[in-house]
Parts: sequence; structure tokens; C-alpha cells
Amino acid sequence: MNYFNFSSIKRHFLQITVLFILVNLILPTAVAQTKDTVSVQKEVLNKLSVEKATPKKVVVLAENDTTQSAKNKRDSFKPPELSDVVSFSNIVWTFITLILGYFVITLIINLLSNIARRNKKREFAIKRIIPIIRILSWAFIVYLIIEGIYSPPAATVFAFLASVGVAVGFASQDLLKNVFGGLVVMFDRPFQIGDKIESGKYYGEVIEIGIRSTKVVSPDDSVITIPNSEFMMQYVANSNSGENNCQVVAEIYLPLDIDTGKVRQIATEAALVSKYIFLNKPISVLFFNEFKDRNSVLKMRLKAYVSTLDKEFAFKSELTELVIKELIKEGILKSNIFNRPT
Repeated sequence: MNYFNFSSIKRHFLQITVLFILVNLILPTAVAQTKDTVSVQKEVLNKLSVEKATPKKVVVLAENDTTQSAKNKRDSFKPPELSDVVSFSNIVWTFITLILGYFVITLIINLLSNIARRNKKREFAIKRIIPIIRILSWAFIVYLIIEGIYSPPAATVFAFLASVGVAVGFASQDLLKNVFGGLVVMFDRPFQIGDKIESGKYYGEVIEIGIRSTKVVSPDDSVITIPNSEFMMQYVANSNSGENNCQVVAEIYLPLDIDTGKVRQIATEAALVSKYIFLNKPISVLFFNEFKDRNSVLKMRLKAYVSTLDKEFAFKSELTELVIKELIKEGILKSNIFNRPT
């Protein structure tokens, strides 16, 4: 069983490298800023400690003792040196932690995916928590690196977080929109992995929900990457909402003078005999008057539910074929009805 996808490793190598550089560049800057801040505070305190002597000897002695005590405390506090926080060994351990963390997270995600594929009843529930597990795991690894390897003072951590916030804020506002959209998708759950969704001009099965984007497989087997910010600005239609069945609509154009009752009976029977039908949900046949190629025609919409999502288009094709075959057999529909004389 292959738990590691090497194409995925190539895809995420750049992300690991960027995270590695981010920790080892911004953290030293934060340490230096902390050191400068402490130095400035020390200088200010030294200036404030130099005051005019008072005429009273006792008070002067008391002030001298207080000043000397404060000076000793200031001298005893030394800001951390850059080499104490960021060293070659720390950089090596950071890189090792990121690589090991990546393989562990990949192993866990692939194990959960395999369990989901084998357990159809809990497939969608397991796939729903996979993105959340991935985010929490990476957050724990970053925390482990900062606290376990570097162990910077609290002031350095705050400076580091501030530097990261400023850097990310200036880097890309669109990225922040996509990240926020990803969090909304994960916690609001308008759809989940395995759902058939339609959003704007896109339609397909959700195969991956990331923090920045969502991947959907279209009907022609193309993988479409949709930025998560798109789901905050337009509608999302969910065909199955976490279930393994979904509605399929087969449309057939018919002449206006047909017997709709007979057509409804034929269409319903065609759906019932299909091997893909999900019988626990209703079958409906609707008729609409429309114009097609400058002709007034009757559009029939046969709605039925397919038992498994992967058979959606096979079911739709079979419904169309069965209905047309029976209509021609009964003489209701002619095979050349839309052919035009030349």
C-alpha cells in the first residue's frame, strides 16, 4: 500500500522550504528587535536614575541605595544573544522537524483516506475532518519548533508574531482572503469532500479542501482549482450534501402534440429498471414549453437519484437512451423529428 505520493512531496517541498526560511529569517529579526528595545529601555532608566541630590543626607543615602539596587537589577538582566537563539544546530533541527512532520502528516492523512474509501458509511465524516487535522498538525509543528528548539523569551515571540503578521499582510491581501474563505468553508461546511457542487461556472466533485483553495473534478475529468474566496462572493449549490446519492436530471426535447401521460409512464419505468437507480427517493417527470432552433418544443425533465456518485453520468446517459428508445418503439417519437430537409 502506497502511503506516500511523491508527486505530492514535490508539490509541498516549496511550502516546506518557505516555512523553513520564514522561521530562520524572521525569528532572528525579532530577537534583534527585542535586544534593541531592551537596550533603549536600559538607557532611559539610566538617564532617569541621574537626579539632583537632595540636601538631606539620609534621603541622599536612601536614593543612592535605591539607584544602586536598580542598577544591579538592570545589569543582571541581559537580553538573549542572537547566537543563543538561532544557531546552526537549531537550523538543522528545524529542517529535520519540518521534514519528519511532513511525512508523519502525510502518513496520517493517507491512512484516514484509505479508511474512508473502505468504510463507505463513514467516508464523508472522515473526509470532513481531514483538512482540519492537516491545519492543526502544521500549527503544532510550528509551535514545537518555536518552543522546543528555539525557546525564545516571550517578548521575542510577540515580536516574531508581529513581524509575521506585517510580512503576510503586505505580501498578499488575496492570499488572506483565500485563507479566510478556507476557514469559513471548513467550519461553516457548505460542502465537504465527496460532494457534487456547482459554484459559478464550475461543477464537479470536491476532492480536496485546502486552506487556500478547493479542488473539484469536472464532468470531463479535469481537476479545477478554485480559490476559496470565490465561495464567499457567489452561490454554492450542493447536489448531495454529504450523502452518497444525488439527483440526476435527464432532459429530452419532444414535439408539442405528444401524449404527456404516456411519456411520463415510459420515463418513470425507464428510471425504475435502471441498475443505477436509488429507490429510496422519488422520481419526477416535468414538462416545459420552450423554443429550440426557432421551433416551439416540449422539454421533458426526468429527475431521479443515482445510488452512487461515481455513476452520475452513466445513469444520466442510460436514462436518456432508455426513454428515447421506448418513445421510438411506441411510435410517440420519430428518429428524424429534428432533421431538416435540405
